[in-house]
Amino acid sequence: MKSDFSLPFVLSVFGAFVTGTVMARLYVWPVLRSMPRYDALRILASLSAFRFLGMNFMVVGFVSPQLPSWFGSQVGWGDFTAAVLALLSMAALTWRWTFALPIVWISNLVGAADLLNAYFQGVTHTELPPGNMGAGIYIPALYVPILLISHTLAFIILSRPQLDPQKS
Repeated sequence: MKSDFSLPFVLSVFGAFVTGTVMARLYVWPVLRSMPRYDALRILASLSAFRFLGMNFMVVGFVSPQLPSWFGSQVGWGDFTAAVLALLSMAALTWRWTFALPIVWISNLVGAADLLNAYFQGVTHTELPPGNMGAGIYIPALYVPILLISHTLAFIILSRPQLDPQKS
């Protein structure tokens, strides 16, 4: 184990995944699966539209100055891209563009890959304890698990055939 391993941080991330999954299964999924596909996907995309918050990883004071700037930039610009794609998805779904579903696929693939990459890079390459994320610690500890669960739900909805074309 690396010397900067933080069991409390790992447990908080794990707890957020478990709690988020349970809440999604009990409360969110039953509602989403009863909705028209485009409406359900628009709700899920709206969670990623707030990913502009990740730009704060480039703000010294929000994060420790010891957090590598390359990591802050990668997180910030990755989140910015994901937020723009989420907003584009919301527009495409709202206005029923013919290519709305491919946009949503791209948004979810890019968004999920960016989150997983940030976790991987943060664990394997930053060499710093989680406390160096400063106020940003709540993003990987709470918001990222919620986002990954929402991407999973979106992939489930996208992968299922639409039974009633009137409901899309």
